Amino acid sequence: MDFYDLLAEHWAVFLLLLTRVSGIFVISPFFGSMNIPVYFRAGAALAMAAVLFPVVDSTGIGTPPSGLAYYGAAVLAELFIGWLIGFVAYIAFSAVHFAGKVMDMQVGFAMVNVMDPTSGQQIPLIGSFLYNLSVIVFLAVNGHHMLIATLVESFRTLPILTMQPSLSLPLILSNFVSGVFVTGMKVAMPVTFAILLTNVGLGILARTMPQLNIFVVGLPLQIAIGVLTLSMVLPFYVVFLDVLFNEMYGNIRIALSALQ
Repeated sequence: MDFYDLLAEHWAVFLLLLTRVSGIFVISPFFGSMNIPVYFRAGAALAMAAVLFPVVDSTGIGTPPSGLAYYGAAVLAELFIGWLIGFVAYIAFSAVHFAGKVMDMQVGFAMVNVMDPTSGQQIPLIGSFLYNLSVIVFLAVNGHHMLIATLVESFRTLPILTMQPSLSLPLILSNFVSGVFVTGMKVAMPVTFAILLTNVGLGILARTMPQLNIFVVGLPLQIAIGVLTLSMVLPFYVVFLDVLFNEMYGNIRIALSALQ
């Protein structure tokens, strides 16, 4: 049986599979970037679904709902599963955004924003640098392959038409979102502590030398100390990203297990 005959007999299942695959192209890192054309993302989702369909269909899938309303509910459920995978992955990169905002506020770049083509929003300068570096590392370590592998694994752990409503999922997602603050503060701690020591030193200098214009000296000094500290901790930041990505994959599995 060729692919066309298989699709003709199981078109309803193929559309459900395509809906789940399309979910990660909505919000996930790299795949859901706004600078990637919509037609390209739709084509990539269709190609990925065509490759996965014979594999998923061979594992055995229940009969799709016959009614239009029930089938529409099944489509929304599959779209939610794909969106959930992308959303949990996006949370990990949100921690990088938050860390960059904290660093920019401390260094003095809070009013310097740049346009982020991946999200279509204005983000701080250091936040943009850290986010782009995170995406580069994510691609360099084949994180996008791992995200696709996690999507494929979801069809084994949570087959099509088997999603069950879970009251624990909102609590799990709230814990993931609250972890953005903790993770972001950990990343921004070296720069924040260095700027704190700089401000303490400037305060002591202002008391001992009142004739010195501390505002003229303080801002360039904060920028220099902040950039120097960031350059020193940058190698450790790459190691931190490896830990962050591993935690991201674990969180995706936890979120999917809540729907079983």
